[in-house]
Amino acid sequence: MSIKSFAEYDDCMTFTARCLILACGNTLREDDGVGPSLAQWAEEKWRDDARVRVLCDHQWTPEVAEDVAQAESVIFVDCATDCETGLVRTMAIEPAGDNTRVGTHHLDPGQVLALSKQLYGRLPRSSLLLTVGAGSLELREGFSESVKAALPEASKALEEAVQRFLTDE
Repeated sequence: MSIKSFAEYDDCMTFTARCLILACGNTLREDDGVGPSLAQWAEEKWRDDARVRVLCDHQWTPEVAEDVAQAESVIFVDCATDCETGLVRTMAIEPAGDNTRVGTHHLDPGQVLALSKQLYGRLPRSSLLLTVGAGSLELREGFSESVKAALPEASKALEEAVQRFLTDE
């Protein structure tokens, strides 16, 4: 038995999804639960489509770098605290710069991409961040009225992004 070099590993690495949806958030922190809510919606929507994979956790950790490396495209989904409550935004994401310090627990999307490139030598062809502005991160379940009202728009934005990634060659 021989051990493969990283170069050989890279050549045999296969894509596990055309589109990976990586959501994060805490359903016990009011509007912070928007990521898990959209992940659940996406899981139901694309349940029978092997081209779409949905993962959700409380935060993005270094372990997801391998999943990112194996995806053709990735959509990060989270709440945002730096914008108006209920505002739905999508933006392209690039890997964090080489001088960015990567932590061992919580990473932002740019750091996840950088880690994917560093560890596996691969990046998805396309990467997006979809956020919904959070108004409250209090310890309670449910959403503020503004976030509740934004969920249809956020679902539509997520659906459009996935469809775009699935039809891109």
